[in-house]
Amino acid sequence: MPSHKAPSADDQQERLKISNWIVGFVDGEGCFSISIFRNRTTKSGFQVLPEFVVTQGQKSLDSLQVIKDFFGCGAIYVNRRYDNHKENIYRYCVRSTKDLSEKIIPFFKANQLITYKKNDFNVFCKVVKMKLKNIHLTPEGLEKIRNLKNPQRPYAESVI
Repeated sequence: MPSHKAPSADDQQERLKISNWIVGFVDGEGCFSISIFRNRTTKSGFQVLPEFVVTQGQKSLDSLQVIKDFFGCGAIYVNRRYDNHKENIYRYCVRSTKDLSEKIIPFFKANQLITYKKNDFNVFCKVVKMKLKNIHLTPEGLEKIRNLKNPQRPYAESVI
């Protein structure tokens, strides 16, 4: 029969330590992005793609695996390089709206970012919430997302 004992103080300390490490790592190497793509197969003609990404070179691939294991979602992809760099780049990505809303967003709300990425995260949260409510499927909703994504610029299909 499995044990259902409460987590020990050591377990809680370890979780706090890894949580702090992840926040610092994402502050330096992570990204909360919102992409808007033309897609003729959708009702609105556009697709809204929120994505949480952390990138690292091949030598630090293990760090991405730690983050993936911690969140229990997403995937790691290789971006092969054919330039003068000596190693490939790897991306840990979470694109599932469900995983973003149930795992990634609650973690970063409880464990605050401290760099400018905090602002990107706040916009990201609003857009994920809008997407969950299907607001992105209306012309007005899509325009609201565009304005959140690029408040200073006229519409541009880019990443925050």
